[in-house]
Amino acid sequence: MRGLVRKSTGSWYVVEDENGNQHSCRIKGRFRTKGIRTTNPIAVGDWVEFETEPGQQSAVIEKLYPRKNYIIRRAVNLSKETQIIGANLDLAILLITLASPPTSTGFIDRFLVTAEAYGIPALLVFNKLDLFSEEGLEILSDYMGLYQGLGYTCLAISALQGEHISGLKDLLKDKISLVSGHSGVGKSTLINRLVPGLDLKTGDISDWSDKGKHTTTFAEMIDLPFGGKLIDTPGIRELGIVDLEPQELSHYFPEMRALLNQCRFHNCRHINEPGCAVLDAVEQGDIDPSRYDSYLSIFANENNRI
Repeated sequence: MRGLVRKSTGSWYVVEDENGNQHSCRIKGRFRTKGIRTTNPIAVGDWVEFETEPGQQSAVIEKLYPRKNYIIRRAVNLSKETQIIGANLDLAILLITLASPPTSTGFIDRFLVTAEAYGIPALLVFNKLDLFSEEGLEILSDYMGLYQGLGYTCLAISALQGEHISGLKDLLKDKISLVSGHSGVGKSTLINRLVPGLDLKTGDISDWSDKGKHTTTFAEMIDLPFGGKLIDTPGIRELGIVDLEPQELSHYFPEMRALLNQCRFHNCRHINEPGCAVLDAVEQGDIDPSRYDSYLSIFANENNRI
């Protein structure tokens, strides 16, 4: 039978067949995904072929259908093992808070590069609008102006108070979307707002670290009552870029991509080469310094992994 993976706990999967029935499944033998070294060869959002076992309540996944895309991260820092956090996506959402806990521009940029690399439209959602001071709103405006200027869709909301949630629903309707972000940014609160009656557990912010406490421990697909599906993922502290050659990195920064054919050297790294159009744009203020700093950070990290 063909089915959609709706939940992954690492060893067991909930798969929904084409009639809407759900089955508890395991993987047959040493199932591996060709070309991807990953801790979870099957991910939420995957389409699979599975068979029920005679006399058993469980079923066995025997085949993975080709994916159109996926979002992947390193399983642990500096590890070559990876974890697929969602597959076959129409939209990748990063839920962001500027405080309690803070989301750095470096983390945002890594998420956007990952989405660009795997061909997934990205949406930046800035949460906890109810906590912003006048100064905070100015900072928020700067953040949103930066990313909207690069062509990314941005939205500011209060999941707790329901502010601007209708606009978010319009963007999610009839899509398979993945929502990610640091622990504590309000993913569970947002999903409870989008799906009344779901009552996902929400967590507090750790006083000593200003970081969220994990309340989601596995990935799960949730049906949206207004149409579409949302994949909830465990909070991410670090997001490593995967399967990306350092010399390709600039292709996934839109403001750099537009300048690549203007560099003197075709293999320009945009670090210290003469005649570099990207460096010229940074000096002239046409590329935001924080974005260029993110580029250098990612480039250095990926170059050290090869």
